[in-house]
Amino acid sequence: MGFEYAPALESRSVVDLKSSYGLFIDGEFVDASGPSFKSVSPATEEVLAEIGQADVADVDRAVQAARRAYSRTWSVMSGGERAKYLYRIARIIQERSRELAVLESLDNGKPIREARDIDVPLVAAYFFYYAGWADKLEYAGFGADPRPLGVAGQIIPWNFPLLMLAWKIAPALAAGNTVVLKPAETTSLTALLFAEICQQADLPPGVVNIVTGAGSTGQALVAHPDIDKLAFTGSTEVGKAIARSVAATNTPVTLELGGKAANIVFDDAPIDQAVEGIVNGIFFNQGHVCCAGSRLLVQESVYDDVLARLKRRMATLRMGDPLDKNTDVGAINSSEQLARIHELTAVGESEGAERWSPPCDLPERGFWFAPTIFTGVSQAHRIAREEIFGPVLSVLTFRTPAEAVEKANNTPFGLSAGVWTDKGSRILWMANQLRAGVVWANTFNRFDPTSPFGGYKESGYGREGGRHGLEAYLAH
Repeated sequence: MGFEYAPALESRSVVDLKSSYGLFIDGEFVDASGPSFKSVSPATEEVLAEIGQADVADVDRAVQAARRAYSRTWSVMSGGERAKYLYRIARIIQERSRELAVLESLDNGKPIREARDIDVPLVAAYFFYYAGWADKLEYAGFGADPRPLGVAGQIIPWNFPLLMLAWKIAPALAAGNTVVLKPAETTSLTALLFAEICQQADLPPGVVNIVTGAGSTGQALVAHPDIDKLAFTGSTEVGKAIARSVAATNTPVTLELGGKAANIVFDDAPIDQAVEGIVNGIFFNQGHVCCAGSRLLVQESVYDDVLARLKRRMATLRMGDPLDKNTDVGAINSSEQLARIHELTAVGESEGAERWSPPCDLPERGFWFAPTIFTGVSQAHRIAREEIFGPVLSVLTFRTPAEAVEKANNTPFGLSAGVWTDKGSRILWMANQLRAGVVWANTFNRFDPTSPFGGYKESGYGREGGRHGLEAYLAH
């Protein structure tokens, strides 16, 4: 006999949403020169706020403010003093964690449980971690006198808006740089709330500047001649364009781009644990994860068992209001992304793969896509090669570890991979063979501030997180 979960809605009243937002430049909120655009809730299509769009002149103002703060204040401040500001920001994030989680869920569409229990605690943890490095840079292994680069231009995506902000801003500030950050067009609200947190922490004006807008705003930031460092997380296509645009300069660049990760299940794996890892690997955050385990490789002898248990588990996933604490799968971030998912899943069917989703009722308003798996997938299928960036899993099989490695590496991407097996020696051998920046063993999507993250091949270059994340922001 089944039972239903009663709704457990998180209150929106903890968030003080303004009707419109400007840019955050030199410690103050200012009007944007460009036309405003709407930030829309993916779950309801409700307009949450009007956001100002920064043009070339606005970006220039932000960079000039960052340059003044860098030369007059932040770079000449001792590491211990910088650390105090970072610790203060981390504590305020903890104090305002409920507010941040609700706003992230509203603006992005992700389940409140994920924003509350994963995203926001990690955001605070990254600021705490890099605060600890601020007065110890000479011991980081990058020379006896590592120096900041200057003004960092940073562009972040819409899938983890606040977490990607922390990955970028915390190491940059710890190393003594100042920042101009552009959040994604569809998810700017938590970045603007972070600007308020900077004010609350009495961060010196100009150390952090936030310019909102679409691609043209990002292009203006990339092209600005007074940027000393660029960091971008997003699509491989845009990352390549950024790399081309700075190729003639000596501006250092960190790129964290797309992925098509293999999640590999051997016949001696703990199957129930592996199924949880498969679900977490592809349906966490609606599959809006660059390191998502979107290609499942199952050893033939356990294929039927894994697939049966996976389908049974998928049937229990609850889809609906992101602010409901019972929700497992929230809304797709935008109508454009939903159209992309529909396009690629239709291609998967037309190429002969077999599609399956558990029965579920999709809400009438908003952007929704049911968790989906494709079986009968070959390596030639587009759904096995292209990043769908949604809750869609392609299932392939293998017989030997060597075949698993060959299939896992048969991709232009190389961001992450997962290995499920009872044998420690096999884990180490696989990790050494897989061309991926991160290899998880008997887990997936596990992040820690002390651990570096980044990819190979078309998944970008450079590392974020850990001691390695400081290197990108230091001249040594």
